[in-house]
Amino acid sequence: MKQELEEAFGFMFEKELLEEIESVGVLRKYKQGDILIDYNETLQQIPLLIDGAVKIMRQDEKGDELALYYLERGDTCSMTLNCCLGSKKSEISAVAETDVIFISIPVQKMQDWMQKYQTWMAFVFESYNSRFNELLESIDNLAFNKMHERLHKYLEDKALVMKSTSLNLSHQDIANDMHTSRVVVSRLLKSLENEGLIKLGRNKIEVLDFDA
Repeated sequence: MKQELEEAFGFMFEKELLEEIESVGVLRKYKQGDILIDYNETLQQIPLLIDGAVKIMRQDEKGDELALYYLERGDTCSMTLNCCLGSKKSEISAVAETDVIFISIPVQKMQDWMQKYQTWMAFVFESYNSRFNELLESIDNLAFNKMHERLHKYLEDKALVMKSTSLNLSHQDIANDMHTSRVVVSRLLKSLENEGLIKLGRNKIEVLDFDA
């Protein structure tokens, strides 16, 4: 765990904090599609992502879901931090978008380290700030962008997270993430293909107009 920890967080945390994380942290591995955090789960651990990508989902009263943002190497989940600090049950679901490796930290350590290490405090505040900006961007997309534009951005973001412009996605997968219908997604994907922005295959989408 020491090597993985230093590679992902060594540039932001001092040696003493890295040693504490190593002493109390537990290295966990999940396969693509596994649920890391479920709705209404009581959270006692804070995740520090070492490798892979995690999709954060939000559920409405009807049980429909919407993808909020992604976590990548060097991230933690600010909504998890918020639930832990407030002793609340999880209001989100975290799903492994790829195979994932992370270190789980007891929530009690979060407050201790906030007082003890400036780098940890900066990391927590930056995590809140990054997620807040991403949520604002999501709200802007919902409020101001047409579904056509939202779908194209969704595919670009997906390609960035997966580090590949070739995406293995079904139309229903996209519909679930975007909280819309498969019929709407299929129609819009065909429109994007006609514009030369993507190329469609069987459960596969190639993002053409994208500078990785």
